[in-house]
Amino acid sequence: MEGQILELLSTIALPSVAAGVVGGVLAGLLGVGGGIVIVPALYFALSLTGMDAAQVMQLSVGTSLTTIIFTSLSSSLGHYRKGAIDFDLLKLWGPSILVGVVIGGVLGGLVSGLALIAVFAVVALIVALDMILRGGGQIDNPRTSSRPVMAVFGVLAGTISAMMGIGGGTVCVPILNILGYDIRRAVGTSAAIGFIIGLPGAITYVLTGLGHDGLPPLSLGYVNLAAAAVIIPLTVTFARVGVAIAHRIPRRALRLSFGLFLLVTSMRMFLDLYRAM
Repeated sequence: MEGQILELLSTIALPSVAAGVVGGVLAGLLGVGGGIVIVPALYFALSLTGMDAAQVMQLSVGTSLTTIIFTSLSSSLGHYRKGAIDFDLLKLWGPSILVGVVIGGVLGGLVSGLALIAVFAVVALIVALDMILRGGGQIDNPRTSSRPVMAVFGVLAGTISAMMGIGGGTVCVPILNILGYDIRRAVGTSAAIGFIIGLPGAITYVLTGLGHDGLPPLSLGYVNLAAAAVIIPLTVTFARVGVAIAHRIPRRALRLSFGLFLLVTSMRMFLDLYRAM
């Protein structure tokens, strides 16, 4: 058992450190929770352990959601100090997002890993093209939407985020920007939403993964505690760096940074799908 643990740590250490640093900066910069970096990094690292390929994506997503609990707290605190969190929106959106997270967590623990990769790649591509090609983002003039409409958006955002193992910014930032929210306020509020997604999402992946054979050592359901222990201190620390950058660079540059990063991530996942098929 000790040899298996050492082998696991030697395999995941470097990708986990890189994901923690980059994911932390992006969590603060873009309000994405860091999962959109952490999931691909863990997916790559865990693929090298020899575990069942069908479980690699579930374990990557569950572990990512666990790290997002802590990363979102660090990131949202930084944005709160900058006055960039809309608490009225959090109260309106929180319950429906929570419903979506439970739905997405259950689906993510049950469907195939390839299906999760496909969801991840398609959503990331759509969001990337929207952020790169659509102008605006300079005016903070939110459009009023009915509660049912916002509830639908919330359930959708929560479901997709839990299935992808991300903090919600990947879906929530573009939705809020489309609704007329300033990009910085959208990023700050989405960072806080990450906690609403991360905590129940991680618990759901733990429960759906319990009792499954073939998981690496130090796994609690579909959460690997070793990887989480490496990543969390780094994302929490570097999220503050991302917050500082987000409030210093031009809004358009922030949108382009978000879009280009998602585009690269999406292409990588489509390549994995092609290889798998």
